[in-house]
Amino acid sequence: MICVVIGRARPQMVEAEIGQAGAQGAQLIELRLDFLARAPDLKKLLERKPCPMIATVRRPVDGGRWSGSEEARLALLRQAIISGFDWVDLETDVIDGVRRLGNVRRIVSYHNLREVPDDLESIYERMCRQDADVVKIAVTAQQPEDNLRVLELLRQAPKPTVAFCMGDLGTPSRILQAKYGAPFTYAVFNKERGVAPGILSWHELKRVYRYDQINAQTDVYGVIGDPIAHSLSPQIHNAALRHLGLNAVYLPFRVPRGRLETFLAAFQRIPVRGYSVTIPHKEHAAAVAAVKDPAVVKIGAANTLVLTDQGFAAYNTDYRAAIDSLLHHLPRSPDAGSAHLEGRLVLLLGAGGVARALAHALRDHGAIVTIANRTPERALDLAAETRSHVVGWEVRHTVACDILVNGTSIGMHPNVDDSPVHPSFLKSGLHVFDTVYTPENTLLVKEARARGCIVLTGVDMFIRQAAIQFELFTGRPAPLDLMTKVVRRALSPVTLPDEDT
Repeated sequence: MICVVIGRARPQMVEAEIGQAGAQGAQLIELRLDFLARAPDLKKLLERKPCPMIATVRRPVDGGRWSGSEEARLALLRQAIISGFDWVDLETDVIDGVRRLGNVRRIVSYHNLREVPDDLESIYERMCRQDADVVKIAVTAQQPEDNLRVLELLRQAPKPTVAFCMGDLGTPSRILQAKYGAPFTYAVFNKERGVAPGILSWHELKRVYRYDQINAQTDVYGVIGDPIAHSLSPQIHNAALRHLGLNAVYLPFRVPRGRLETFLAAFQRIPVRGYSVTIPHKEHAAAVAAVKDPAVVKIGAANTLVLTDQGFAAYNTDYRAAIDSLLHHLPRSPDAGSAHLEGRLVLLLGAGGVARALAHALRDHGAIVTIANRTPERALDLAAETRSHVVGWEVRHTVACDILVNGTSIGMHPNVDDSPVHPSFLKSGLHVFDTVYTPENTLLVKEARARGCIVLTGVDMFIRQAAIQFELFTGRPAPLDLMTKVVRRALSPVTLPDEDT
């Protein structure tokens, strides 16, 4: 079950969101009374309640906005209990001083906005002995493995428990609660209002992750990267899993640089059965894998990990997807029956994970490749591997080429105002392939189109590599048309109807 959190300053807006929650089928609503700018008319707020409602008045130390005295806060909570709320949220340090009344159910909560405390398990055991119907733990993750500590509380919970980590590192725990029997999780209609750090939207939990359908048997997949919030992988993979009726969920895991191996070992406790791998972990993923496909051995970078009996098997679906995209979109030569790369001059920007795949794929198909990278040592190493040319980043604009490929993260969200080349380099007729897909219309893409270049965005490659990943994860053919539709809708500047894909 998903509990919709409503926190607005004006009572009229609270009433409007209560109506919206009812229209969308909410089964539980939390009213954050600490958000209200003036004393609320509780009876009026409860007049048209569409489902059970929780009264919460959160202190600033716990992430709330209550500005009055503690005495006044407790008085408002008692008034809420009397007024007809079905639930009341009481912090662990005050619940013993508020007596139970009638049929009003009680949540005992603990919030820590700084960390996951060393004595979390002791705090939880003490809370379980307090007079409450549900125990709620909300702590702040400092590392990915903190998710596992809170989820572990749910495995043998003696009392119904909601436990998750706040912040973007904690996103997996908010969703995986359902796998371990939490009675509900929290969501908002608009994440931008700052109700709680890292809280997901109703749409994401309901439509993308299908939270209510997750159970103990649900298989788990995900994408690893840093940053990761911009990734569209959860949208397309979850849509494909749902389309094929598979009991599985695909999650975003923010894993900081240098923590990949620790993360992979720790999360086998769930277990996570497969990962898409993105910046900055592709090369490390190849290094730690127990089994490697030929492309990974050649390139030294992996964008896919699949759990096997021998450990993780590594694949590089960028290699095949990049070439398929280029050959599908390159204009046919007048003297050839099909598109080809043989003899074409390519300037490749970058020497990281995706650029490594591109360099090998381009050379294997006969292209003449020149590499420029901001770190010259990496460019020299990649050029030596692929028998390519190399130039300094500062002289990249002097290179003659038929095809320009951006294999860097320049232009990627949130740095959308950057381009890897000066506009004067973009001559009419030049083929420009930008592997960045969020946003699709990067500054490079916009300037290339404006100057008459033939442009290929990163969306086509992204969809192709994701489809190959999906088949590796599930052993089932990927619904390519559906995945394309989902990406196009997500990237549309216009809000399109939320069809059931």
